[in-house]
Amino acid sequence: MKIAIVCYPTFGGSGVVATELGIALANRGHEVHFVTYRQPVRLELLSNRIHFHEVNVPEYPLFKYQPYELALSSKLVDTIKLYDIDLLHVHYAIPHAYAGYMAKKMLEEENIFIPMITTLHGTDITLVGSHPFYKPAVTFSINNSDVVTSVSQSLKKQTLEIFDVKKDIEVIPNFIDTKKYHSSFTDCQRSLMAEDDEKIITHISNLRKVKRIPDVIKVFYKIQEKISAKLIMVGEGPEKENAERLCRTLGITDKVVFLGNSNEIDRILCFSDLFLLPSETESFGLAALEAMVNKVPVISSNTGGIPEVNKQGITGYLSEVGDINDMTENALKILSDEKTLEKFKENAYKTALSYDIMNILPLYEDIYQKAYEQRFKKVDY
Repeated sequence: MKIAIVCYPTFGGSGVVATELGIALANRGHEVHFVTYRQPVRLELLSNRIHFHEVNVPEYPLFKYQPYELALSSKLVDTIKLYDIDLLHVHYAIPHAYAGYMAKKMLEEENIFIPMITTLHGTDITLVGSHPFYKPAVTFSINNSDVVTSVSQSLKKQTLEIFDVKKDIEVIPNFIDTKKYHSSFTDCQRSLMAEDDEKIITHISNLRKVKRIPDVIKVFYKIQEKISAKLIMVGEGPEKENAERLCRTLGITDKVVFLGNSNEIDRILCFSDLFLLPSETESFGLAALEAMVNKVPVISSNTGGIPEVNKQGITGYLSEVGDINDMTENALKILSDEKTLEKFKENAYKTALSYDIMNILPLYEDIYQKAYEQRFKKVDY
């Protein structure tokens, strides 16, 4: 099958999932075409089965904001016609499903009928909670998709509560390729980051406000008061400067390392003992899953789709959003005893294996096939 994938080409979870899905589909013999404004960060190799088509947005002085949706829909039309694409899979309702729908309608004018699968990742839904202005567009995009999926039961529930959705929503969880986390290196170079007696605690995100970065710093501050520890902060974002300032205020600058964005997440997690994820909300919690497959237990907030991944008392612990004391107490339960730490590490890894891409990929292939077959039933010859 020839599949066009539209996603954000960034370090965020949706972009990572879309890219990994496309690579896995290509490995299964499908032809995959990524259509976006920049080559996705995890799309390292193009091949005869993986292609990238850049969306260029010409600048017109008439527009205050350049019309990316218009450029994307036009690029989709050209790509679908040129490569005889069978199916369109867009990640995010707006702007991608909105642009995908316009492309579909333009193609129908030429008697080309292509099914569109829309995967909801979270921000496209939660954004509307604070910006109701987008609600009609999101509702329209969801209801005019041929198939709609969400990455967690929590996100599905939230979508149905916010929007007047007429479509069924199928939950297909996020995934990881566990084979990629079977480290080919034997030395994680832990000594470069911490002393032998120090526990290594990690946080990985885009450092936005929703991630509650000050909570990460405050929980670590309380942990390091009890045990020797280092904090590794991975990612770039608007909260980084405030986080660095808070570290200086608390006097722990020498114990916190800001690494910026990195393509070596597995190496960083290899030497980590604990992962902190105190987010305000998470539609799934892909960062937690990546930690778990590297045998890193998780201390997280009990919100969104995180409890579907991080199992209370098994792979880590859950606390109410903002409960720094409880998160600290739970972290110390795990870190203060080596046998307990090893038990949580093994549990985290075993749980992560159930989210291997080879368990999830057939679910997508199944809905692709059904959507592709259904399109012929809709066409009146």
